[in-house]
Amino acid sequence: MKPRISVLTLGVGDLERSLAFYRDGLGLPTEGIVGREFAHGAVAFFDLSGGMKLAIWAQDDLAHDTGVPKQPVSSTAASIGHNVSRREEVDAVMRDAEAAGASIIKAPGETFYGGYAGYFADPDGHLWEVVWNPQMLPQA
Repeated sequence: MKPRISVLTLGVGDLERSLAFYRDGLGLPTEGIVGREFAHGAVAFFDLSGGMKLAIWAQDDLAHDTGVPKQPVSSTAASIGHNVSRREEVDAVMRDAEAAGASIIKAPGETFYGGYAGYFADPDGHLWEVVWNPQMLPQA
């Protein structure tokens, strides 16, 4: 398989709430919810770096589309890493996430590899790591 992952989709409990969290709270660019005209089709896409997209889709609709029974979100099954260019950006992003309604899971602190990171969970419990790693700085 060639590495062509271009969309990361999160199943969410309330599409409007998650849209507000990611768009208004975190400032991720989006055209809003599209596909409302289709049964089980309403989704919102957010532009990320490198052409990657974050999608939010109602968990009920994701379960319907896949045929997999709906399960509670497990925060420790996966995390999304948000790399920042400067150490102080970790604190700023964490403050913004908390103000938007995120739960702070682990306050920012020094890491074992010489970086600085913290964790928050979105309103559905999806885990995000905000990290400054001097060995792995994001491209501008």
